[in-house]
Amino acid sequence: MSAVAFEKNSPPQDTCLIFAHRGSKCNRPENTLAAFQEALHVNSDGIELDVHLSKDNQLVVIHDEKVNRTTSGRGRVCDMTLAQLKQLDAGSWFDKAFHKEKIPTLEEVLNLLLKENFAGYLNIEIKTDIINYPGIEKQLFTLMNTQTFPFKVIYSSFNINTLRNLHALGIKDEIAYLAGKTFQRVDLTVVERFITSLHLKKNYVFRHKKLLAPDNKPIRLWGIHSEKDMCLAFQHNISGIFTDFPEKALKIRKNQSN
Repeated sequence: MSAVAFEKNSPPQDTCLIFAHRGSKCNRPENTLAAFQEALHVNSDGIELDVHLSKDNQLVVIHDEKVNRTTSGRGRVCDMTLAQLKQLDAGSWFDKAFHKEKIPTLEEVLNLLLKENFAGYLNIEIKTDIINYPGIEKQLFTLMNTQTFPFKVIYSSFNINTLRNLHALGIKDEIAYLAGKTFQRVDLTVVERFITSLHLKKNYVFRHKKLLAPDNKPIRLWGIHSEKDMCLAFQHNISGIFTDFPEKALKIRKNQSN
């Protein structure tokens, strides 16, 4: 099964697609509107982001369960209301030039993508592998069904129960099983028929090359940041990569195709 080509400015159907991991994370504060804007600016094929629920059940875009690493605050996302989260500086930790950046809501990111006429892929990772957010799947389903988007949506999670819940809600978009964190065994026995793609670590995939058979589910690799790893992915039957360096990856892919 091959990744579906884009409707606009689309690379060939068999091209390894490049997802900007948490936006253009190499030169912008991750998971902020600035990072997503830069990912669009360099013409990334896809954008990847992470969602949690605030104390008042708002879908917010941030990677960690705590705000400590990427904002001026301290504490768990789930213990803070959206208003409290919006008071935090989400950019100065990266560079003082980004001091105005805030933790965005998922709705704000969607509005940015619509405004910029994005027609690629949006990968939404539901961060339920550490904290269980009751009802997050329904919140997501409701928001994403408010309108028809010009881009394609992928839902991914390390939590297989979250993926099952999304499927039970009737999600028609792509559902991806995310696996391969440090100390986490990649358990492909839990991959059910409704799961349409696999997001895995490079080392696991290339130790089990049968996964790369053309008739298997699409494989996307996360944590692909070096030129060596990018070249390796582009030379095999990999459907996509998640990288902190989308601009570099796009240049390398272009050079290899010439």
